[in-house]
Amino acid sequence: MFDKFKKLFTAKEEIKGDSKAEEPVPPTTKKAPKKNAKETATEKGEPYVAILSMDIDPENMHQGSFELDWNDKFIANLLRAGYLGKTESDVVDQWFQNVCRHVVMETWEQEQAINPSRFTKTRDIGGGMTEVS
Repeated sequence: MFDKFKKLFTAKEEIKGDSKAEEPVPPTTKKAPKKNAKETATEKGEPYVAILSMDIDPENMHQGSFELDWNDKFIANLLRAGYLGKTESDVVDQWFQNVCRHVVMETWEQEQAINPSRFTKTRDIGGGMTEVS
């Protein structure tokens, strides 16, 4: 009977002990870090440009800035398209200003088509003639 008790007591001690230290630790598998969009595009040989941040002056809502990021393929495409500059930043700035200019012009054209009198003034000057300004 004492042997049964001793075996039971020993079994309980093993359960109470630090069994984690005795367990084999599974090997950790290291995953390759996930590539961001720029790295993926560059690896594929594709152009990449993105807006990283945009700031607006709270005192003057008409003033603001954009922070852009790009890869070499994007610069090469801009140079082939005729954009010039001393630095990559100059080339991208010229492109971005052109994009903004086109957005403004498209918006103006759409508004002009909807309500032409908003931007043009007409005045009857007599004799069947109208002055448009």
